Amino acid sequence: MARKQFDLIVFDWDGTLMDSTATIVRCIQAAARDLGLPVPRDDKAAHVIGLGLHEAMQAVLPDIDPTWYPRMVERYRHHFLSRDHELVLFPGVRDMLQELSQEGYFLAVATGKSRVGLNRAMNDVKVLSLFDATRCADETFSKPHPAMLQELTRELGQDMRRTVMIGDTSHDLLMANNAGAAGVAVQYGAHPVEQLTACNPVYSAATVAELHQWLSENA
Repeated sequence: MARKQFDLIVFDWDGTLMDSTATIVRCIQAAARDLGLPVPRDDKAAHVIGLGLHEAMQAVLPDIDPTWYPRMVERYRHHFLSRDHELVLFPGVRDMLQELSQEGYFLAVATGKSRVGLNRAMNDVKVLSLFDATRCADETFSKPHPAMLQELTRELGQDMRRTVMIGDTSHDLLMANNAGAAGVAVQYGAHPVEQLTACNPVYSAATVAELHQWLSENA
């Protein structure tokens, strides 16, 4: 099938491909509780998903002594590592990725996860072979800085104007805007629809099935 708009499709990971939003929120809250720090509300914890881990802890608890942040990161990792083997892809994601791969699109991931964390997650759900390149927050600038998309297009020899970034947070969509790529929102992840809409995505999908159909018809 001829590609209409895009050659490179870049996905966020948590909350876009993997059903992990609720687990991440609980782990952030558990980390704060362990250290006797104020426990952020669900919506505040969800809002920082997609950022690099250190940036996320600074954003979720901006008023604490900065010396606490490394300990927050350590406690978060402790809780997440005890649960990440339970996490699964959203229903329909694997079929969508396999179809896009077979149709010859370049597929990539741009994530706030660490390299170790992303590789472990991709191996656990057996999708590593479907992606041509990946970029993590501990390798470059955190979203919404455009560096991840700039590096991915450079690595794969692709044109930013024929690249789309798909994500569940404003961090993803603002990164796309900053890089000059198209942005597609998914509404089933961490950020509310109105925040996603404010970033002017070219499409907003309520479900994986809607996203899959839109990509089949428009990408």
